[in-house]
Amino acid sequence: MPRLVPLIAAALLLGVSACDGGAALDPAAGFGPDPTLPDPQRSLIPVVNVAEAVGWPDGRTPVPAPGFRVQAFAAGLDHPRWLYRLPNGDVLVAETNAPPKPEDKKGGLRGFFQGLFMKKAGARVPSANRITLLRDADGDGVAETRTAFLQNLVSPFGMALVGDTLYVANADAIVAFPYQAGQTRIAAAGRKIADLPAGRNHHWTKSLVASPDGSRLYVGVGSNSNVGENGLDEEVDRAAILEIDPATGTRRVFASGLRNPVGLAWQPDSGRLWVAVNERDELGHDLVPDYMTSVTPGGFYGWPWSYYGQIVDARVEPPNPAMVGRALRPDYALGAHTASLGLTFGEGSLFPVRYRGGAFVGQHGSWNRRPRNGYRVIFVPFTGGAPAGPPEDILTGFINENDQAMGRPVGVQFDARGGLLVADDVGNVIWRVSPV
Repeated sequence: MPRLVPLIAAALLLGVSACDGGAALDPAAGFGPDPTLPDPQRSLIPVVNVAEAVGWPDGRTPVPAPGFRVQAFAAGLDHPRWLYRLPNGDVLVAETNAPPKPEDKKGGLRGFFQGLFMKKAGARVPSANRITLLRDADGDGVAETRTAFLQNLVSPFGMALVGDTLYVANADAIVAFPYQAGQTRIAAAGRKIADLPAGRNHHWTKSLVASPDGSRLYVGVGSNSNVGENGLDEEVDRAAILEIDPATGTRRVFASGLRNPVGLAWQPDSGRLWVAVNERDELGHDLVPDYMTSVTPGGFYGWPWSYYGQIVDARVEPPNPAMVGRALRPDYALGAHTASLGLTFGEGSLFPVRYRGGAFVGQHGSWNRRPRNGYRVIFVPFTGGAPAGPPEDILTGFINENDQAMGRPVGVQFDARGGLLVADDVGNVIWRVSPV
């Protein structure tokens, strides 16, 4: 019984925190190039407002924007998170989740309760450790072929094909596989290119893009903590985009201070690399906005010492004014606690021309904000390679009338015919959005 006392006390505290007065700002205030940034609101226990994951009932789908329709490109998947289109039009989907954490690095009491909440949100299922190939040969918007393309991986996430080599970003390493156009399975063993930061894996996903000429790989590596509370020794080469030479495996930090950089994509008009970043927690409902930004080589974006440029986070000890003075302000805020993960830019001729070159963002949705934020796919128009307007809903309706999550969008990617594919890791579906 004595061991249960602190657990019960913590649960009661968390229950109280989930019933506080709610956010002070309209969620829209946290979007755009100049978001509203209120004073931080700190509390002993963070806000918890988890949408229970229940999946999609028969006959129900997300809601597309006017002028669009949505259909299931593939269903019955196992926690699909990330998407990649091969040159022949085949679509690869990473069916994946977090790797097991070392027993001594689970985070104690706090980690125990976070695990319970993430389980309720559908984020604690075992990882399938698989990449599945989907093929829609007849062009009807539904994949009629599904094969286990690669198996026995380690929480795979990002994928990139360069020539006849497919690179996969596992949670702990970049691995290369030989690829032949049209094949539906790869049986060859992977070849390790470079190790990646692993261990505690507070943030485990490793997104991946290749440079346009294929000579470099860029990998997003999230932090091992919220704001460095596990010590900066655990943050080496984390909260960063790493640049890797696939020929030698050598790596360097390309940009840093990015708490959890997930979606990586090249903006077609400017040719610049953009990234979607999940910002820090426990400063209130309205801080800190997630964001997307163009990436300046060698740039530092604040984490952990400051946010949204040079706004100091007083929780971080010791302070580092020199690093704060270097911090760059991101280009475009994506709302507080939206968990903006997926990022791709409009392409092809199927969508109206105004969508070409603009950003499509998969917002996985908040678990620590009241009212909820995210749980949708948005579009941000671009002009001249830069954001040029407010966000627009593309796919909504992931929360039902009982405040439960039927789905949660993650990766976004255009298919060969120009439809927008959306990975839904709670509904276990890949949705396809296309004009009516």
